[in-house]
Parts: sequence; C-alpha cells; structure tokens
Amino acid sequence: MKEPYSGAVSNPKLLKSSALAYMGDAVFEVYIRSYLLGKGEVKPQQLHKLATKYVSAKAQAIAILALLEQQELSEEEQGVVRRGRNSKMGAVPKNTDIQTYRYGTAFEALIGFLYLSQEQERMDDIIRQSISIIEQAEGGKSVE
Repeated sequence: MKEPYSGAVSNPKLLKSSALAYMGDAVFEVYIRSYLLGKGEVKPQQLHKLATKYVSAKAQAIAILALLEQQELSEEEQGVVRRGRNSKMGAVPKNTDIQTYRYGTAFEALIGFLYLSQEQERMDDIIRQSISIIEQAEGGKSVE
C-alpha cells in the first residue's frame, strides 16, 4: 500500500519560483478562509469578498515588503523572495501594476517554500504577521 502524501518535496530549493508560488497561493488562501471562518464569517459571498482583501497581489506585496523592511526573514527566505520577485511571468496582471504583482508572487513563493519544506511553525508565524500587516494597512482593524 502506498504511503499517503505528506506534503514533502525532496528539495523545494530546486523548484521553480512559479511552482512555489502556485503552492503558496493555495496554502495562503486556505489559511485566510480558516481565519475568516474563525472570526465568525459564514456567508459565502461575504467570505469571498473579505478573503480577496488578504489574498490580492496588493495585500501580499504590502506584507512581504513590510517583512523585508522589518528584517523578519532569514537569508534563505530572502533568497526565495528574490527568486519569486524576479521570476519570469507567464501572464500580465490586469488589476495591478507589474511591480506589485511581482512582490505578491514573491510572497506566495515564500509561503510555498515554507510549506513544501515542512516548516509549519515558521510558515504559521509568517502568515500571522502578514495578516496583522495587511489589517494595519487597511486602517488598524480586521479587513472588512
């Protein structure tokens, strides 16, 4: 019998940034949905509207830039962010400028890297900090 998938990738450092961002996007989305449900939000349309304020390229760019400015990231994490920011882009964003999109992708790559490296505690910490940063950017309270 096959072992169930554990989430581990033999070496996430070897994955392309786009693959890391792909995974990071999904993981961050699940975290945000769980966070909003935990706050008592239950109407699907309201949940979607609130979630997009956290998972947008703009919000993610704000979070990663603040984490970099606060020197919250290790050298290895900064390298993942640089790779994510500088990766070749398949599609041109339609709702944001290219620089914001690149930093949003860098944020997602970092989350994907931490997830695939099975660094759960570190990933949780980065996501908690990011939620706080995004909420502060929205006026010091929960994004509503």
